[in-house]
This record gives sequence, structure tokens and C-alpha cells, in this order.
Amino acid sequence: MTSWEKAYEKWNSFQDLDPALKKELNQMKEDKVALEDAFYTELTFGTGGMRGILGPGRNRMNIYTVRKAVNGLANYIKVNCVNVKDRGVVVAYDSRYMSKEFAVEAAKVLGAYGIKTHVFESLRPTPLLSFAVRYLGTTAGIMITASHNPPEYNGFKVYNEDGGQITPDEADHIVASIQQTENELTVPILEKEVLEEKGLLNWIGNEVDHAYLEQLKQISKMEEQHLQQDKDLQVVFTPLHGTASKLVMEGLKQLNFPNVAIVEEQAKPDPEFSTVDSPNPEEHQAFTMAIEQGKEKGADILLGTDPDADRLGVAVKDEDGVYSVLTGNQLGSLLLDYLLSHIDQDVFKNGKMIKSIVTTELGRAIASSHGVKTVDVLTGFKYIGEKIKQYDATGETFIFGFEESYGYLIRSFVRDKDAIQAAVVACEMADYWKRQGKTLLDALELLYEKHGYYQEGLSSITLKGIEGSRQIEQMMKEMRNNPLSEIAGLKVEKFEDYLTCTRTFTQHDDKKETIELPRENVLKYVLEKDSWVCLRPSGTEPKIKCYYGARGESMEESKQRLEILQTTMNEMMDRILKNC
Repeated sequence: MTSWEKAYEKWNSFQDLDPALKKELNQMKEDKVALEDAFYTELTFGTGGMRGILGPGRNRMNIYTVRKAVNGLANYIKVNCVNVKDRGVVVAYDSRYMSKEFAVEAAKVLGAYGIKTHVFESLRPTPLLSFAVRYLGTTAGIMITASHNPPEYNGFKVYNEDGGQITPDEADHIVASIQQTENELTVPILEKEVLEEKGLLNWIGNEVDHAYLEQLKQISKMEEQHLQQDKDLQVVFTPLHGTASKLVMEGLKQLNFPNVAIVEEQAKPDPEFSTVDSPNPEEHQAFTMAIEQGKEKGADILLGTDPDADRLGVAVKDEDGVYSVLTGNQLGSLLLDYLLSHIDQDVFKNGKMIKSIVTTELGRAIASSHGVKTVDVLTGFKYIGEKIKQYDATGETFIFGFEESYGYLIRSFVRDKDAIQAAVVACEMADYWKRQGKTLLDALELLYEKHGYYQEGLSSITLKGIEGSRQIEQMMKEMRNNPLSEIAGLKVEKFEDYLTCTRTFTQHDDKKETIELPRENVLKYVLEKDSWVCLRPSGTEPKIKCYYGARGESMEESKQRLEILQTTMNEMMDRILKNC
């Protein structure tokens, strides 16, 4: 009997298995492929948490895999945090299937250890969970969400006592603690009614929301007189069936943006995300309804947040009256420029802008022009949160952080990407440029004229299941062992291997230096003419991703250079895949 068959038999013979999961398991019993995929491995707990398809099995999101993860977390915080039982853990959840149930399951496990759990009484955004950890002073936070994944997914993200996603070192210790739980089916719990009776389950109402909104009010860079005036900016907002409605609408209201229309069909939480192919503001189709409403209302700006409201997409009208969706790199660059143009110069002395290694180099150029240093981190906002925590100790000033994947943070009262902050400042920025007679596209063109025309792209290959994991591993190994000397006719100036943390200067007799970042399975080629290519397996999806960046003296030149880079790399990756 194979290991997955043994795991399946353990579940199938468990007398007290949840009835709904037992029914699903019975329906799968003749499908060996489905059973193997559900049981061949344990659901991966990565550096931020775990995410997977809902259903029975140790490789699925269900009450038992959640209990096992929470059990490991409970044992970790008992050893590594102080006053754990009194401070407790705060839990929030989004609009997905089983989200509230998983939140309560977390409380049941924590309660068995005598640890108090604060659970929001209804769905909330991820950034509010990060804020709540700091506001309530808890030892940790749990967010039940699968972000913008398809409806059949859910996930479990862990936050440390600073309010940031757990760091790789913390994750390693939590994973080790989780692995000490031998049987996920028999994790001790206390029932909800017992928790409430003992005072171990505290349901959170609107208190944290109000505290967050007070902080959000202070984010504005507007002069006081204009701040108090009603703005004539016309806004259409879609939360894409998620959690952002209340806080975005309230945040804009308190800054006196009265002309905000919500896409009603997408305002109601819906775990099926029934009006979109994908609830992801990175995908232009997610804006279809917002664009229709924008045309009707003559909107200046369209806002779209993902289900857990940590990512923001923005669309604005071009000169032909057609709505154009900004990339994450473009919006991040615009936000950075707006903030730096409205911050006291004294702040810049110790100011830091943080971006990931796959985020546009335009951000570095903008920051440099204001005398602000750019700090590069690995992909994942946890690394930005970790840097902010360091700055609390060193006295350095966090000014802005962003990733190409539509994640932004303006003020550090939250320690994760925050679409609510970004939405409010995006409207304020659009209002500022409208008063200058310009759109955000006009403002972007001004940045290009000043710093050069930066263009970025992304392509990916989806490789699912056991075989897909093997192929991704083999492709990365091939690219690592046989580094390229040129790509699309552009010489490789630096080859950066983040697994070995080495940077090789290929044009200088292979001079090497150490990369002062955590180890991660990522490769980056820095090319001549301000271009680059980066290859990394996704941490949340069964994909291998290839990122590109190019700069030109004109838009045509940069687009052409980017297109050649993408075509070359896509052909190369296809060849490597065929040999895997």
C-alpha cells in the first residue's frame, strides 16, 4: 500500500469524520487519480501560510488541515511569545466558501490551549486583520482567504505579533511545530459554545473598523482647505464580491469624495464570484461592469479590489474616452511620485522606498530623483513588512512599498499590502491631477518623459499536480546550471541566483558578490540597456513565472524590446519543458 493509500484509508476509516467530507470522499472512491492528488502529500505550508482546493484529504483545505495548522501555530506562540493566553490571537475571514467555519475552527483549537481568540463577527479585509493584530496587541493573526484564486480554493495566512506576514524563519519554526502533529483528525478542540461560556471566544464588532478609519483619515496629503471641500472627481468602485465595500466607501467619504458609485451587482459578497471569470483586478475582464457604469456616469477613475482587499486595480479614461487599466507597476510609480511630491523634504534624509526584485525600475528612478533610497526585497509583501519592522528599530523612515502584482502600502499602521489605503490615495491623486487639467495617464507620460519609457511583462506556464511540480523543479535546475550569456541579443551583465545568494558580474571576469537577502528559488538576469528577466516558481499557484523589464527612449522602443525579450524567453522555456 502506497503512502497516499494509507493516508486515504486513515481518513476513510475515521468514525467521526465530518459528514460533508465523508460524503465527498465516498463520491471520489472510484477515482484513483483524484484520491491520489488529495492524499499524496500534505497541503504545503509556505512562508505565509497555505492555500488549496476545498475538499477531503491532507492535500486539501478542510477543517482538519486547518486544525493541524492552528495546532502548530498554538505550540509555536506558546514558546515564542509572552502572555499568550491573555493576548490571544485575532482571526478574520473573507467571502469564500467555509471561511467563517475555518475561523471558528481556529478558535476551537486555540481554546483547547486556553488561548483567547478574537474573531470578527462578519467578513473583513486582510489589511484590517494586519491592523487588528497591532491594535489589539495579540500574539498572532490568522486570515482565512485565498485572495483572488478561483472559487474552489480557500487559504490560511498567518501574521506575527508585528502585524506582518510571518517571515521565512518564523514559518520554518511553525512548519516544524505543525509537523509534530501526527494526526490531523484528532487535534483537540473545544466547541464554540464552551469557548463563549469560558470567555475564550470574543466576537469583534466595529471597534477595530473605527480605529482603522481614524488612521486612514490621517493619510491624506491634501491641504486642509481642499481636504474639507467636496471633490468633483467621479469614481466607480467594484469590490468584486469581496470585503472592501465598507472601508473604501467610508474612507472616501471622510475625505469628502461624494461622487462614488459602487457596482451594485458586485457589491454583495459571493463565494462564486458569479459576475467575473476571475476576481482579480490584475485581469482586465474584472473591470467589465465597472467600465460600463463608468461610461454611464462619466467617471474619471475606476477602482477594483480583490476579494480580501489587499490588491487594487485602477482604470482611467484615455484621450479617446476609452478606459485603460493601469498595470501594478504604473499605478505604484504614480502613487510613489505623488507621495514624494507632497512630503516634507526633511523626511527623505532617512527615507526608504521598498519594492520587490520583479517590480519596475521606474520606481527606483523616481525615488532617486527625490533623494530617496530604494531597497529591493524578494517577491512577497512579508519582506516589505519585515523591513518596516527593522526601520522601527533603526530610526529609518518607511515612505512607500509596492509590488508589480497590484500590492501597495502607504502608511505602516498596516504591515501588509492595503488596497483600502491605495484606493483612497489613488482618488486623491486623480483629483490632484484633474485640478491640473490632466488624467493619470497624462501624469504617467510626464514620468516617462522625465525618467525614460519603462515597460514590464509577465508570462507563465501552468503545470499542475505531481508531474507539474517535477517539471517546474527541472526547468529551474536547467536554467540554474546553464546560465545564459545573452538574451534576445542583449548581453547579460549580472546573473543573480537567489537560492545561492550570489550575484555574478558576467562582463567582469565572473566577479561575484553575496546577495544579502533570504534564500529563494529565483533567478534573475540583469541585461544591458536597462533590461532584465526574472524566473521564479509561483508560491501560491502551480506555475512557473517569467518576468521582464525594458527601458527605451520612446514608448515604441521599450515595447519592441520587451516583446523580443518575451518571445525569446517563451520559446526557450517551451524547449526546456519538452525535454523535462
